[in-house]
Amino acid sequence: MGSFMNLFLKYVIRSIALAAGVVAFSATAQGTIPKEIRLDFAYYSPPALVAKKFGWMEEEFKAEKATIKWVFSQGSNNSLEYLNSGSTDFASTSGISALVARTNGFPVKMVYILNTNEASVLMVAKDSPIKTFADLKGKKIAATKGTDPYFFTLRALAANKMTRDDVELVHLQHPEGLQALLRGSVAAWAGLDPHMAAGEVNSGIRPIYRNSAFSSYVPLNTTENFIKNHPQALERVLKVYEQARIWILQNPDEAARIVSTESKQTFEVIRQNLTRANFTKPIPEAIHTDTIRATLPILVDEGIVKRDSNINAAMDSLVDTSFAKRVVKP
Repeated sequence: MGSFMNLFLKYVIRSIALAAGVVAFSATAQGTIPKEIRLDFAYYSPPALVAKKFGWMEEEFKAEKATIKWVFSQGSNNSLEYLNSGSTDFASTSGISALVARTNGFPVKMVYILNTNEASVLMVAKDSPIKTFADLKGKKIAATKGTDPYFFTLRALAANKMTRDDVELVHLQHPEGLQALLRGSVAAWAGLDPHMAAGEVNSGIRPIYRNSAFSSYVPLNTTENFIKNHPQALERVLKVYEQARIWILQNPDEAARIVSTESKQTFEVIRQNLTRANFTKPIPEAIHTDTIRATLPILVDEGIVKRDSNINAAMDSLVDTSFAKRVVKP
């Protein structure tokens, strides 16, 4: 009887150990939920503003008592600085900015598309004598370095057989670029909404050059470490963004009011802003990657990335669609 009991106890202990191992393996495979999830929010990312407004991210992680921290960003350069420094776990940027960061050694991954928008337009003042793109030669153009409007400007120059040396690029944050245009300190400004829409509605600024194909849109990025260590949390974060995206499509006026309140712009300004937005393509696809790939020669020629950097490898490894595909319903 004693021998039988010893064998039985060994069997029970072994079973418990195996079960514990399975649980531990499962927890490791799913990853942990961080105690704090840090996200950026920006006026060019209505899904983030909507999710923040309704507290959906906080509700999603309420059971785990995870703290949700929202960090305001003025543009892609800010967002990537926060992500790189560890101040945030997610960054809403231009696609090109994400590629440059990855090429330069930062393990950023594009996992979702917040807005397939016409991100930038070259604008001039209402009474500007400038009529054509060629008139910009020798003039000052305001653009925030490292953001979509900056890369849009470089592509626009190349498309019009000009280079950066043919103009003077003035590196100003988006709101300051608009003010510089209105003061006459610069001849043109590579705009970004909602500041661009505010300039149109309130001051009559007008486009001198536009090309929506030169946008690299607004992807949501995270890091390779976050994907590895917190895949379950990542999927649930995207679930909330997807909830916000669908809500925006169903409630465009209400969404405009939320962006209006957050950005302190009028409803008319935000309504103009959202005419350039597109929330129908949340999974990264060819339209998003092809426009980024088209900029590779410019990024090298302009010295944005080092000539000996493997930018093609960075491009090939930039996107991870697996999480978005699990969250986005057909």
